[in-house]
Amino acid sequence: MTIILSINAGSSSVKVSTYETSSASSPPTQLAEASISGLTAPPPTFTYTDGSTSIKSEEIPSVDSQESAFEYILERLQSCESLPQISDKHSITYVCHRVVHGGDYPEGHIIDDDTLHHLQDLTELAPLHNASALAIVNACMKSLPKAKNIAYFDSSFHASMPDAVRTYPIDPKVAERNKLRKYGFHGISYSFITRAVADFLRKDIDVTNLIALHLGSGASACAVKDGKSVDDSMGLTPLAGLPGATRSGDVDPSLIFHFTHDAGKPAPGSSQKMHISQAEEILNKKSGWKALTGTADFGHISSSPDPQCRLAFDIFTDRIVNFVGSYYVKLEGKVDALVFAGGIGEKADLLRSRVVEKCQCLGFELDQQKNESAIKETVQDIGRRSARHRTLVCQTDEQFEMARQCAASQTV
Repeated sequence: MTIILSINAGSSSVKVSTYETSSASSPPTQLAEASISGLTAPPPTFTYTDGSTSIKSEEIPSVDSQESAFEYILERLQSCESLPQISDKHSITYVCHRVVHGGDYPEGHIIDDDTLHHLQDLTELAPLHNASALAIVNACMKSLPKAKNIAYFDSSFHASMPDAVRTYPIDPKVAERNKLRKYGFHGISYSFITRAVADFLRKDIDVTNLIALHLGSGASACAVKDGKSVDDSMGLTPLAGLPGATRSGDVDPSLIFHFTHDAGKPAPGSSQKMHISQAEEILNKKSGWKALTGTADFGHISSSPDPQCRLAFDIFTDRIVNFVGSYYVKLEGKVDALVFAGGIGEKADLLRSRVVEKCQCLGFELDQQKNESAIKETVQDIGRRSARHRTLVCQTDEQFEMARQCAASQTV
């Protein structure tokens, strides 16, 4: 048996899933899942579950960084009596890391010194997203010296985007020198969604066409043609496209210079290792629906009668519908399903209802009873049976997708 850890590190949280696999042809089996959240809003809390043990929101004030969060989780996993498979840390063969920005890497890549240096260089393109993942990579190399570390990139799934989609109309020499193009993100999630939905529809993945929506505090839309990404709402960085909890999404590029004349200066929290301009700080961390409403809780926004909450909800709906319509045309109307995923996509039945209502002219219709039912399956149909196109909800699982790809591509 081979043990795989899948790590998803965010700016304020670290999630670790443990899997066991016996062959490349069989899907990994999850043994346990652990997470620490609240790193930027102390005290952080620890959550854990396996077949026999469950811990929820246990406060752990001693943890204050991604590195210490990972070390704490690893220690708890190894000391858990119901998880004898990894009582010895040397039994862990592979560690999968979700890295948001992979540049031109078209697939997962074993992390060696050259890869690590390249990813550190890419932090300049995504200073708010790659730093936490690289901190965990360094911690793993120290704590698990015998394990093989593999990076899986949110940008890799979109390597199939045509040149006309990923090229910005700017000086091509400058664009090539500075790696300025559309990359697209949430690709690990979209890879899971595409495979899971193709299985649900009983279609070959190579002939599956989807409009997929990964909607969470970070949100994006993706057009999938013949199982491959042909467009994504995010761009050079995850800032482009749909608004999020603290991200503006698409705005007129000159807006920021009217917002503040200090846009290009370093943000107060910037450091020599991670330069963040005030423009990036404002548009990534001080915008989105939190800027409009004072809360990042989309569940509260959806149910609140407050005018600013209604406005934020309507803005999000409007921007989603814009991408659905655009991608429907891009796919020439040959769409197998509109798929909602991500924390908001899975839970916000009112948002799904409003989006699909505005897309009825395209042939999408909801069954309201199905839409309001709890989402229990990996892929669940919420569409009206008589509709021209399917409407689905997918419970995406990025940690599993990394483990699956690892098991399929490595000698286990």
